[in-house]
Amino acid sequence: MRPSSLTFRLSLLFVVAVSAVLIIVAIAFNELSRHHFRTLDAQALEEKLEAIAQIAKEPGANSDQLKIRWHTLLGAHSDLSAVFLKADGSLFFAEPPQSSAPSLAQAIEHDGVWEWKSDGHMFRALRAPLSVPDSSSPLTAWLVLDVTTHMHFFAMLERWFWGVLIASTVLSAALGWLVAKNGLRPVAQVTQTAASMSAGSLKQRIPLEPVPDELRELITAFNSMLGRLDDSFMRLSNFSADIAHELRTPISNLRTHTEVILAKKRDSDVYEENLTSNLEELNRLSGIIDGMLFLAKSDNGLVVPEPVELHLEKVISKLFGYYEFLAEDKGIQLRASGSALIFADSVMIDRVVSNLLSNALRYTPPGETIEVIIQDYDERVEVRVENPGPVIAPEHLNRIFDRFYRADPARREGAGNAGLGLSIARSLMQAHGGAISCISEEDRTAFILTFLRHADRSQPEASAF
Repeated sequence: MRPSSLTFRLSLLFVVAVSAVLIIVAIAFNELSRHHFRTLDAQALEEKLEAIAQIAKEPGANSDQLKIRWHTLLGAHSDLSAVFLKADGSLFFAEPPQSSAPSLAQAIEHDGVWEWKSDGHMFRALRAPLSVPDSSSPLTAWLVLDVTTHMHFFAMLERWFWGVLIASTVLSAALGWLVAKNGLRPVAQVTQTAASMSAGSLKQRIPLEPVPDELRELITAFNSMLGRLDDSFMRLSNFSADIAHELRTPISNLRTHTEVILAKKRDSDVYEENLTSNLEELNRLSGIIDGMLFLAKSDNGLVVPEPVELHLEKVISKLFGYYEFLAEDKGIQLRASGSALIFADSVMIDRVVSNLLSNALRYTPPGETIEVIIQDYDERVEVRVENPGPVIAPEHLNRIFDRFYRADPARREGAGNAGLGLSIARSLMQAHGGAISCISEEDRTAFILTFLRHADRSQPEASAF
């Protein structure tokens, strides 16, 4: 079943709310009106009964005189009848004369006033004892008031109510639709903007000025989403361009070498030399593809560490052993200090620190020293890889961890280095719940690895390695 529109739902809720309010008001007005008329009728009956009792108390009045006086008092009220019964149940006086005592089989009493319906009429009656001079025992006085006009009034009121309710329902439905349509106009604007989105219009934003407060949060979130999409699209476009640039160079070299070799017959030494050169370019391509595959896994949450207990000073010492010969060739010293215990994936941490040491060796001048400082804090552990060398400009510091990014686009960083090392290092640190940052000033550059204590002892189920 297709769900109804939001405009229809709001209109329906508006109609239901208006109808409910009208019904409640009508029921309350009906009950108050009935109570008011009941009170007025009881008051009228009590006043007549009081007047009858006052006549009966007049000194020297006999029965005939009382009847004449009572006839004069009651005869002018066509809707009022009175019946006075003796103690034995016989009739003493009735006005009109054909009146009889009411039957209370179907009557209901409300605060001493009896109420019943008979032959399409509605009556209210008051019963009270009445003392007269000629009678040894008090009479039973019945005053009966015909309130059929009240019943007709309430019937007419009910018809009016249903008519007003139907008219109000139709009118409120129309007004509710207009109000909902107008109120949801910003939502329609969001929908229209979302439908018109394309790669070339991601910078478009929905203005917040005419938007009601209830929708500001939605539109702010939508604008933020557009900003993130725009940023992601730009990164993807740049990434695609960088990939094309990085793959074009080794492929172009391979094709050029192959075309030159195949241009004429050559000695086996020449073939071997060119095959070796081609192998270097193939290794470069393989490194780029491996790095791209790893980053794709990281973006999709497929890089899951297998934490083990690691003594960072031992990890650094082991990696120093790998790089000491390269450092000796360049006249660079390696120095480490500090110690700390973390829970992390051994292979991943080796790769992160290796990338940083490799970068440090590439940019450190001969005769200088690369320092690795381990600092153990209460809530975190920091590993600082610091080396002297060219300062990274501030505008590049926030982008050096982007894929294929180079501070100097014209500079080639050597075979096998495609500008993915720092991106991979950041992905590995994020997989551990940590972070990597860079500080570069006063001819020294430091990369800082931060491991949070609460993330050290996480125990993922599987590893991507």
